[in-house]
Amino acid sequence: MKPATALAALEAHGDPARARGMAAYHKTPRRYFGTPVPDIAVLARGWQHLPPEDQIALAEALWASDIHEARIAAAKLFERRRVPAEAAVWRVIRGWVPDFDGWAIADHVCKAGSLRLLADPARIDTVAGWTESASIWTRRAALVITLPWARVADPLPFDTATRERVLGWAAGYLDENDWFIHKAVGWWLRDLSKRDPDRVRDFLARHGAAMRPFARREAEKYLAG
Repeated sequence: MKPATALAALEAHGDPARARGMAAYHKTPRRYFGTPVPDIAVLARGWQHLPPEDQIALAEALWASDIHEARIAAAKLFERRRVPAEAAVWRVIRGWVPDFDGWAIADHVCKAGSLRLLADPARIDTVAGWTESASIWTRRAALVITLPWARVADPLPFDTATRERVLGWAAGYLDENDWFIHKAVGWWLRDLSKRDPDRVRDFLARHGAAMRPFARREAEKYLAG
């Protein structure tokens, strides 16, 4: 499929009035079609029948367009448990991370990326390097992409070690001033509290004083008593 065809399909599902609202909300200077995410997902699923090399080429072209919905569609192409050319897909996703400039597109990429981490958890070693990036969006992505480890009900020893590793990153972020970083910490702890509330209480006892009040409230949302 030609990228122009995919872009035309995305734009055909758009709404100019919605696009103006999205541009005002996201405040990131790029083009918006105003296409709802469910429509983007349907289109992307239709493109998943393409040969692996064509899927990757299409995803890269959609990303390079720098159109909001096109970048989301690029991520949606890889948002499934199993993908062909697994290693190549991970390289593509990893290559997009330095381009993150806001939460909306980054979160879709991280959702696809988390499935690539589950396919090969050793890739978390790469994610560890993101925590030292100068970009807040790359640092934040290290927490968002590892959210599955906050949601494992009965973790295996390796999962527990990874969970502790990510909690160490979260603790290290608390001296930062950025709202989105603190929000991501609170989000991670909130999800973990549903599975391991005692571990979240321990984290809060150790580090809660350094957390922004809104992030601590997020972390405590599902804690009783």
